[in-house]
Amino acid sequence: MKTLISALALATTLGTAALSDTIATGDLGLVIERAKGSVLLVDQSDRASLARIEGLGDLSHASLVYSPDERFAYVFGRDGGLTKVDIVERKIANRVVQGGNSIGGAISDDGKLVAVSNYEPGGVRVFDADTLELVADIPTGSKTIGLVDIPGRRFVFTMWDTGETWIADMSNGNEPEITKIADMGKNPYDALVTGNGRTYITGLFGEDGLTALDLWEDDPEPIRVMPNYGRGQEELPVYKMPHLEGWALTGSEFVLPAVGHHEVLWIDAQTLKETGRTKTYSQPVFAMARPDGRQVWVNFAHPMNDTIQVIDTVTKAVIHQFKPGPAVLHMEFTPRGHEIWISVRDENKVKVYDTQTFELLREIEADSPSGIFFTARAHRTGL
Repeated sequence: MKTLISALALATTLGTAALSDTIATGDLGLVIERAKGSVLLVDQSDRASLARIEGLGDLSHASLVYSPDERFAYVFGRDGGLTKVDIVERKIANRVVQGGNSIGGAISDDGKLVAVSNYEPGGVRVFDADTLELVADIPTGSKTIGLVDIPGRRFVFTMWDTGETWIADMSNGNEPEITKIADMGKNPYDALVTGNGRTYITGLFGEDGLTALDLWEDDPEPIRVMPNYGRGQEELPVYKMPHLEGWALTGSEFVLPAVGHHEVLWIDAQTLKETGRTKTYSQPVFAMARPDGRQVWVNFAHPMNDTIQVIDTVTKAVIHQFKPGPAVLHMEFTPRGHEIWISVRDENKVKVYDTQTFELLREIEADSPSGIFFTARAHRTGL
């Protein structure tokens, strides 16, 4: 009996020790430190930095995605580097340089494949998420942009030079089945997909307007929408093209930055027709919706990039304006939207604000911070 009791006590002790060593990842995130080629591991609840992970190469236009278990981040660097970061062990797990100039990536809905789109040499390359071994090389003969994941182990991406969108279906193995859709418009520069994976929208640099695809159709056809969206006849200088990933979906409406103009546009999410406009402080870059859809936070292009405006989505009016500091590059809401984290590059800080009171809650030191990515993104299509 004493032996049994001792064994049970030892098992309990070992179990407790194992639990105490467990690291929960749901509250964590990574901040891109573009100048150092590093990422800063942060904790949302503690509003604190935990570790710096270095050696990721050129992160001047970096983005990342997470594995479904939130343990690994796949960081896409401008130098063509694909880096797998273990945020539990706080180190680089693997790294490959897969191209000369990459512009983002995506992870399949089952978490098994990571895809990277390239300016140089163009095309999309798909890697095993576990080993980073090359699974598929999809040449396109063009700079490739707007890469997103959609349900069914598929990826969608668009070609700058040819104006085509391709759907790569990898549901039957590692040999992609390609569907090509022509006539998407002149020089598509960015794209997004809605959270349900149904609507894919490309922005056009070479002409005004947007092009949409209904991915629930068996044979999607280009749908031209908002023909006046763009720089227009009385265009202002475009200091930075707005990111389509920064569109805000506020229930029944999109809110998107106007190109080269000081306003955001309101678009019916079903018909994709314009429903209103709100004047803004300067040329918007990101328009991001709080998770509940009640607010949209907007930042602006250089040289007016020290300011944030907050828009109420019921009245469509600006309700708050403030200046976090020079070179506000990115914003990320906590998963339920009670706080927002803002990167202020030229102050080398990430600043945390309460989204109800707009109070500054914490400042975190970071080296030239840009993108902020919380692990909650692991469970959202297109992010």
